[in-house]
Amino acid sequence: MLRDEQLSILRDISQSVAFADDRQGKMEQLITDGYVMKDGDLFELTAKGVSAVEEHAAALCEPLGESDATSAPSYRRV
Repeated sequence: MLRDEQLSILRDISQSVAFADDRQGKMEQLITDGYVMKDGDLFELTAKGVSAVEEHAAALCEPLGESDATSAPSYRRV
């Protein structure tokens, strides 16, 4: 499982955000684990990296305690 700092790096790469040199040392583990690949001086997400970012974003969007349709809020027309 990825740590928050690793997910932050993946999100920055996916959004083409430049990051400080001190974070580049952490890139080696992400490259080794198959989340990132290096293309010259640039870093790109692999399919595995893209999936990790998307899964994390989906988990953040899921309402807490509302994992099934029966607990969905009801709306009333006014």
